[in-house]
Amino acid sequence: MKSQPLEIERIRADFPILKKRVHGKKLVYLDNAATTQKPRSVVEAIGNYYTKHNANPHRGVHQLSIEATEVFDGSRKKIGAFVGATDYDEVIFTAGATESLNLVRYGWGSPNVAEDDLIVLTMMEHHSNIVPWQLLAAEKGARIEFVRLTGNGRLDMEHFEELMEQSPALVAFTQCSNVLGTINDTKELCARARQAGATTVVDAAQSVPHMAVDVKEMGCDFLAFSGHKMLGPMGIGILYGRKEKLQEMQPFKSGGDMIKEVHTTGARWNDLPYKFEAGTQNVEGVVGLSAAVDYLQALGMDSVREHERELVSYALGRMNDAPGVTIYGPQDPSERGGVISFNLGDIHPHDIASILDEEGVAVRSGHHCAQPLMESLGIPAATRASFYVYNTREEVDALMDALAKARRIFCI
Repeated sequence: MKSQPLEIERIRADFPILKKRVHGKKLVYLDNAATTQKPRSVVEAIGNYYTKHNANPHRGVHQLSIEATEVFDGSRKKIGAFVGATDYDEVIFTAGATESLNLVRYGWGSPNVAEDDLIVLTMMEHHSNIVPWQLLAAEKGARIEFVRLTGNGRLDMEHFEELMEQSPALVAFTQCSNVLGTINDTKELCARARQAGATTVVDAAQSVPHMAVDVKEMGCDFLAFSGHKMLGPMGIGILYGRKEKLQEMQPFKSGGDMIKEVHTTGARWNDLPYKFEAGTQNVEGVVGLSAAVDYLQALGMDSVREHERELVSYALGRMNDAPGVTIYGPQDPSERGGVISFNLGDIHPHDIASILDEEGVAVRSGHHCAQPLMESLGIPAATRASFYVYNTREEVDALMDALAKARRIFCI
């Protein structure tokens, strides 16, 4: 069924912050890959929880604790189903994608990766999907290889195949690059890695908010994402893991609620998913993320994806016509998410971002926590515009007008 166009003005009315003015100019928020703004429904859901249901889940038999438990566990099922995880036990609440990846590093990686084992990453990874594996490799005496990129910002699949022939223990990769916008074929990558005997870890921080994701169809062993990049609060994320993988893992953190019994002689762990959720959880974050899922499902993820594809197509067309602009990543909008990283002449990206800010346009500048990628591109940094459900063509025009001001200032 064809996706329905988003009703952008109605959507924008749900985000009060978009009415804000910056330096006297209308805010144009194009830093969504860093974090998204929050609709009223998410903020209200958190307030409603605290004013009507606040208690510690799983800790009491009184009415408020029962209500809090129902909200907490019901949210888990809804959020898991959003990414195709139909088994309640396979959905772990974390502080975000970074903690999710570290949970896998300690819980699965330390017991299973051995000396001289191969860990395969890609050159487009965020530091969060590099540093944990570097620490693991140093701990175990394993080695890391990075899949090279082609000139158009895609994975070099011939190189990937060469690495798979070396029987890696672990293959970790992003579904969508936070710099290049490149969308990887995770189903193909997971299938090939599985054939090679590897465990797969997918960083979905930049994909789950922007497109339909199904972990069962994908065939991954682990998948991580964050709530704050998909209209939810900060400090909440998800680790999806195959049950058989999670069952064999040791807890990442220890304390209350992750145990069944504690005696002076030792302890016995709780069942999944609670084994990995020590202490009082971020219940307000869970509630907010659940409300964000409701909001996105009401829009339809196919419609979200199509809206971003159209915006990126329009932005690429305008940028390619602009003097001095170098764009990184695929030129085909169907091959990339709602992210465009670029440079303007030899102007430092921080200077570009500062000039754009004066015009009310919020973008990101720097290495975007992807320094190996920057080194492979031969640049120290880039400017990044990233789009979401509330962005418009008019805001792309505002971005281009602000870049034209930068060209005038630097005489490009």
